Amino acid sequence: MAGCVPDGTGGYGPLGGPSAAGDVIRVAPQDGSKGVRPDERLSVEVSDGRLESVRVVKSQDAQDSPVPGRVSGDGRRWEPEDGRLSLAAEYTVDAVAVDGGGRRSARHTTFTTHVPEERFIGYVKPENRSTVGTGMIVSLEFNRAIAHRAAVERAVRVTARPPVDVRPHWFGDDRLDFRPENPWKPGTRVTVDLRFRDVEGAPGVYGLQRRTVSFTVGRDQVSRIDAAAHTMEVRRDGALLATVPVTAGAAKTPTYNGTMVVTEMLEVTRMNSRTVGFGGEYDIPDVPHAMRLTESGTFLHGNYWAPEEVFGRSNVSHGCVGLRDVKGGGSDTPAGWFFDRSLVGDVVEIVHSNDEKVAADNGLGGWNMGWKAWKAGSAVT
Repeated sequence: MAGCVPDGTGGYGPLGGPSAAGDVIRVAPQDGSKGVRPDERLSVEVSDGRLESVRVVKSQDAQDSPVPGRVSGDGRRWEPEDGRLSLAAEYTVDAVAVDGGGRRSARHTTFTTHVPEERFIGYVKPENRSTVGTGMIVSLEFNRAIAHRAAVERAVRVTARPPVDVRPHWFGDDRLDFRPENPWKPGTRVTVDLRFRDVEGAPGVYGLQRRTVSFTVGRDQVSRIDAAAHTMEVRRDGALLATVPVTAGAAKTPTYNGTMVVTEMLEVTRMNSRTVGFGGEYDIPDVPHAMRLTESGTFLHGNYWAPEEVFGRSNVSHGCVGLRDVKGGGSDTPAGWFFDRSLVGDVVEIVHSNDEKVAADNGLGGWNMGWKAWKAGSAVT
């Protein structure tokens, strides 16, 4: 049972903590919106205090680019320089605000814009020109169901230097992942060629893209969390860097076992218990050093509200893994130390938790599937 998933406003919910006031930051279009028309207005506003930072990224044709904009003189509103949204794009908004009492709040939202009728596109992870950990899995999510999977699969070519056998696996009809049998070797350069333009993905539905994405595999870092021992061993290129005390999921809300991959890193974000079906146990607008491990909401994050004696001694969360931190996030705390040494694509293994193994399609959980089963997920015979 995972403990941190997006709420309806683009926040997240961790385990335990004080209740906080309602949303400070309002983002339009709403989080999770699909098919947003290009003439709809993109804005970030606060009713109290001021915007501290706003970062908007547009992902289109497998390329990411920042969206330039400006904050109003009173600090309460951000708008893009170009008021018109792009078609067939995914927008990600990260905003941090400080209210009149000096309290920080964060919003993380995404939305996708209208794709012209009878067209399909694929959104690619990881980002182009990024450096990632050895556990990174290439993942394509399509904006519509793919009926002709073999044709679409043949239009994707994933190559590595030095060479390694990379195979595809379909999860449902809108997601296609690629990985080698074992995690990448450090220094590997991976290239993803998308040749979707004019490929028929479903009857009468044709692709738009012809793009290339590349990324580099950095050093090998694997972190092993023992939920029973309340520890995390961090190893870099096989050598032990540190053993860090943690708190994992409590007996009634345990953390998944299995191999997970860091898919997102947020300096600060909001977490809300109502997003995982609980009541109002917590609503924390400023959770520091948050690293997403699953789509269902498992995070490894800084925790400043639990008593210090919890870390390394007991499990008290609703499914996330907490590291000791301070309010606002400290660079010299266990959470800050780990965050500063982590990459998207790093492997996190969780053992001895009283829960099932994480599903292969929950986040980048494909390493939990054997190689034979993985290869069997190809549509090309």
